[in-house]
Amino acid sequence: MNSNANQPSKKTQLYKYQENDINKLFAKMEDNPKNHRLLYQLPTGGGKTVIFSEITSRYIKKYNQKVIVLTHRIELCKQTSATLKSFGIHHKVIDSSVKKLVRKEVYSCYVAMVETLKNRIKDGFLNPEQIGLVIIDEAHHNSFHKLLSKFSNATIIGVTATPFSSDINLPMRKHYDELVIGENIVSLIDQGFLAKPKSYRYDVELNTLQTGIHGDFTVSTSDELYSSPAMLDLLVHAYRTHAKNKKTLIFNNGIFTSRKVCQIFNDLGYPAKHLDNKTPPAERAEILKWLKKTKGAILSSVSILTTGFDEPTVQAVILNRATTSLTLYHQMIGRGSRRLPQKKTFSIIDLGNNMDRFGEWNAPVDWQYVFENPEQYYENKNTQTDYESHQMPSALRSMFPNSLEISFDVQAAHQEAIDKQLKPKVVIRDSIRQHALMCVDNSDNITAALALAQELDKEIDWRVKQYAKCLGNVTKNYTEWLRSDYKNKLKILIQKIMQRRALLQPAV
Repeated sequence: MNSNANQPSKKTQLYKYQENDINKLFAKMEDNPKNHRLLYQLPTGGGKTVIFSEITSRYIKKYNQKVIVLTHRIELCKQTSATLKSFGIHHKVIDSSVKKLVRKEVYSCYVAMVETLKNRIKDGFLNPEQIGLVIIDEAHHNSFHKLLSKFSNATIIGVTATPFSSDINLPMRKHYDELVIGENIVSLIDQGFLAKPKSYRYDVELNTLQTGIHGDFTVSTSDELYSSPAMLDLLVHAYRTHAKNKKTLIFNNGIFTSRKVCQIFNDLGYPAKHLDNKTPPAERAEILKWLKKTKGAILSSVSILTTGFDEPTVQAVILNRATTSLTLYHQMIGRGSRRLPQKKTFSIIDLGNNMDRFGEWNAPVDWQYVFENPEQYYENKNTQTDYESHQMPSALRSMFPNSLEISFDVQAAHQEAIDKQLKPKVVIRDSIRQHALMCVDNSDNITAALALAQELDKEIDWRVKQYAKCLGNVTKNYTEWLRSDYKNKLKILIQKIMQRRALLQPAV
């Protein structure tokens, strides 16, 4: 199937999974008290706006009661209004220009942003007790919670791709009675509604990053890391290797970095533009128009394209930042997942160890567990092993641009060896082989490869210490011998691999 899940060709065309979920939600509404609160999960690209627009249409016809749709951004207000209009739903957008509601104007549905609606309710222009159903788009945002108590007679349906609060101190289970889980990403890919991802991850040293009061990495420390020459070189290398000439979105944490990224690509002759949440609306519209029509366009952005943005022709997404937000992770990648007849796959390039933190974008997630046990889920995601907390410095990392995998979990490898009843020394063997391939893959000759091996001294020391920990009580002399033996075997293996490759090269 080649259609986009977000855009049925006409109002009555709902896909089977959408119809099933709508029926499931109505059954929940009918089986529970009027003020029951439902949280509905569906991946980005699954057609959430279409689904809650159809729910709105059916609810009004069935119960003859008013519906209000809450959003947190003006772009989402406009997007929702356009979809409701295509469904023939008579509605009104309550924005900052609407100071009062004229009595003779009768609307069955309203669309509003949180703060605006809060003010209109306070001013007495809208009676929340007359609302039968409240639908909350992007329900993981905490800004909605302060309004929910106003709608004492209404059923609440929150809609989100990630039922995990952006604030661990305000878990979603405190505001919703139950979770309704929609189709998962793998199923949507298999049915042809979402593009299949091709993922590439580069290990990046993140020890210089600091977290702010909201728990995510700060802009200042992110700018310092991602605007460094080593990280800019890695970004360009990753783009040229996995996304060259593809329409690409690059997500950054800071405006300084994003502008630097745009400049680098422009200097190299690539069509690139920068966009952030301070870009004037008219300029933003022009840039998005340019993105749509320009083949191989590169758009570097900050805090602007994660919601309310839909450009199906995007072929690659580069996460040029690290984040601790599961929601942001899914939103960024979701911008490239839209399916088109001529687009069955898209590329994900991770330069922030985000896949290590959250898993592959299309990996199964037990959302029910996340909803019921957010504290445990958060703790599991933020508990680092020695392996996870150890990362190669960015300057050293930049010496191995052709190597996707540069990390090696010594502890996990040791446990696997024990489980398979193998001798522990296979761990050191496999580690040496990985280091040898890193040196060979990033060198043109033996001399250069051996020089790279010398740069790995501290990494080798760390791996040997981890291995010694796994073995238990080993002497200092043994650890020193192990380190020396490791480096000698590494040099020998590098020479063997280089010589073997030279023999396999065709004669000129």
